[in-house]
Amino acid sequence: MKQFTDNAGRIWTIAINVDAIKRVKGLLDVNLLEIVEGTLIERLIRDPVLLCDVVYVVCKPEADEKNVSDEDFGRAMAGDAIEHATKAVLEELVVFSPSPRDRANLQRVLETTYRVMDKARDMVEAKLNSSELEKSIEQALQNANDLSGGAPASSVSSPGPLPSTS
Repeated sequence: MKQFTDNAGRIWTIAINVDAIKRVKGLLDVNLLEIVEGTLIERLIRDPVLLCDVVYVVCKPEADEKNVSDEDFGRAMAGDAIEHATKAVLEELVVFSPSPRDRANLQRVLETTYRVMDKARDMVEAKLNSSELEKSIEQALQNANDLSGGAPASSVSSPGPLPSTS
C-alpha cells in the first residue's frame, strides 16, 4: 500500500484490490484494469480531475471514516499532492496485477512513462531558459505588426480640460 498527503495535511492510503476496482468501475465507470492496455496511464496522467476522482473513490472507505466529502477532498488536491497521488495509484495498479509477467511489463511501461515525461519537462525548461522563446515572441509580434500595416501614429490631439459647470 502506498500513501500520500493532501494539501490539508491528511494522509491517505492507496490500496488497489478487487473491492477498490469494483468501486471505481461502479461509481466512475472507469475500469482500472485498462492499465494493461496502456491507455489508462495516459488518461490518468493527462486528466488530474479524473485522477482525483479515482483516488477519492479508491479512498472512499477511509474518507467516510474521516468525514471527508468528495468536495473537501477535491479542495485539498493540487500541485504536489496530485503528483504523489498519481504515483501511488499507478504503482499500486502495477502491484495489483496478478501475473508476474504483466507486473514486470507494467513496471517497465511506468518507468518509461516517467522517463519520457522527465525528458519532455527538460526540453521545455531548456527552451524557456534559452533566448529562443524571447526571439519567437518578438518575431510573432513583428509579424503581427507587419500584417496590420504597422499602427500609424495617432493624429488626434488630446482635448483640453473640460469647462467648469459652476
